[in-house]
Amino acid sequence: MNIKFKEIVINTKRRREIVNITEEIQKFVNESKINNGICLVYSTHATSAIIINENESGLLEDIIRKINEDYPIEKGWLHNRIDDNADAHLASTFIGPSVTIPIKDGKLCLGTWQDIFFLELDGPRIGRKIIIEVLGV
Repeated sequence: MNIKFKEIVINTKRRREIVNITEEIQKFVNESKINNGICLVYSTHATSAIIINENESGLLEDIIRKINEDYPIEKGWLHNRIDDNADAHLASTFIGPSVTIPIKDGKLCLGTWQDIFFLELDGPRIGRKIIIEVLGV
């Protein structure tokens, strides 16, 4: 069993933003020389998430709109007494900080319309860290 580790850094420009990271992750899988195994993608921040879905602009806007509906930026959240980002913490909690993708023949086993995205929930931010860990043979 081989294990490869990489950290990537993302800068975001908006309060809520979706950044496609698929290409960078597949590149690391290729560099890892692991043919069969799993790839873990994990955000190290309490106000971000990792998701897999279709890279279609209308859908990506719909995802942001749904997050805004479910986790509105408002003054009523108790955590806002500290730093006005309770909505981002809540969204991150329910969406999740990581995904795990199988690797077969050196490729991420993503469906035809699937990509991997970093979901910024409290931007803009500089230096958002994502850990990629590849395990396998």
